[in-house]
Amino acid sequence: MTPDSSTPEAAPPSPPRPRLSHATLGAARPGVAVPAYDRAQTRVGVVHFGPGAFHRAHQAFFFDRLLAHDPRWAICAVAPNSPAVFEALAPQDGLYTLAELDAETRFRVIGSIKQILVAPRSPQTVLARLTAPDLALVTLTVTEKGYCLAADGTLDLTHPDIRHDLAAPQAPVSVIGWLAAGLALRRAAGLAPFVSLSCDNLPENGPRLGAAVEAFVRARDDVDLAAWIVGEARFPRTMVDSITPATDEALKARVADALGLIDAWPVQRERFVQWVIEDRLGAGAPDLASVGATLTGDVAGFEQAKLRLLNGAHSSLAYLGLLAGCETVAEAMADPMIAAFARRLMIDDIAPSLAAPTGMDLGVYVEVILRRFRNPQIRHRLAQIAADGSQKLPIRLLGTLAAALAAGRPVQRLAAPVAAWMRVIAEAARRGAPLADPLAGVLAEVGARCEGRGDRDTAAFLSLQAVFPTELGAAEPFRRAVEAAYDDLAAGGALRLLSRLAHEV
Repeated sequence: MTPDSSTPEAAPPSPPRPRLSHATLGAARPGVAVPAYDRAQTRVGVVHFGPGAFHRAHQAFFFDRLLAHDPRWAICAVAPNSPAVFEALAPQDGLYTLAELDAETRFRVIGSIKQILVAPRSPQTVLARLTAPDLALVTLTVTEKGYCLAADGTLDLTHPDIRHDLAAPQAPVSVIGWLAAGLALRRAAGLAPFVSLSCDNLPENGPRLGAAVEAFVRARDDVDLAAWIVGEARFPRTMVDSITPATDEALKARVADALGLIDAWPVQRERFVQWVIEDRLGAGAPDLASVGATLTGDVAGFEQAKLRLLNGAHSSLAYLGLLAGCETVAEAMADPMIAAFARRLMIDDIAPSLAAPTGMDLGVYVEVILRRFRNPQIRHRLAQIAADGSQKLPIRLLGTLAAALAAGRPVQRLAAPVAAWMRVIAEAARRGAPLADPLAGVLAEVGARCEGRGDRDTAAFLSLQAVFPTELGAAEPFRRAVEAAYDDLAAGGALRLLSRLAHEV
């Protein structure tokens, strides 16, 4: 029997795409930028703890550009716990794709990560990297909770990881323990200390990191090492900024089409990227200014503007947007009422608490942020931003609230996202949904007792001293504003609250 000639034969299946690697990099499709240097000639000058999406979209991008004219600054990426990055990128020789999302998306293969280590699997190799003569810089993106700090910002000596590292200093599990171990070995070997550069959204991140390492060493009664660290080691302040949504299957498919190769873990961010570094890296440091970083004596001004305006508005959009039924920042900003609230919150309530650093116009900065929030190419999930609220709210919003109260300014709009955070927790408790928060157990208990009444529910939240400073929690104008916002949210949802706030002073 002959086949019917009118029936087209099925097309043969397309051969599977090869995996991105050094061997296949030459097959990358035109239009995709690839490393403009010979990776074999680069040397590791940077150890980075926490090679998640943000590091690979941000600091590794700057070093990738720097390697094009200075081969000394390749990265050894150290995962403190999870092997996920190693398992995804080791078969790719550390290569991965960065998608810069804007009106026109650009794709770039990043080659700056030369080695990937999982600390628990290769502790001696990590220590060897920390004591290598070529090493000059140790960078960190381990999130706020990775520093093992107490509520007052000092090292929590009762933290299980810190207690472990004090008992076993040559087998650390915390980044504080790793830095202390590396610095101790360098001093013993007669080597200069590396520069430790926190790149996390932590106020005064450099001084806090330095103080934590010093406190750890003093807790071991190593007075000489502590004095050497105080006198010789540097912990500059930094501020980092670029909206970096989590990698999803849609991104992987889009990268595969653009690249012509399979990438197990590409990353994406908006095109805007900012790295502000205190200008005290010292001699022999990488020339990061040549590739777009800002070196300044006033990181604190940039940091506070970013934490309060961008991060504060982000968290506000997250909680209010989730209660309004939105999924992403861009979707929330597409609602005229939410967008108007965000602008007024930033201009009328947050900006007055700031002293603009030299060269920054706060009004222009607000408009840049609002444009970034509207970027339809960025699917920055509100649930991702809302995670770890008990750690983020004190840094992003509560300082602004305290400043407004001290100056006698109204706090109704600033109180709205705080009340929305409480409602998000209460709703999660009602549904039995898990909370992504270091205080999940405590918050779930409080949420489970919520009755939908502002006077009762908010008092239970405001009594949590791990989140709310006692003076702020007891401030009557703040309490009344939170109660009123909470009642509006419980009775009519986010849009009812936003409609009321549109007419507030």
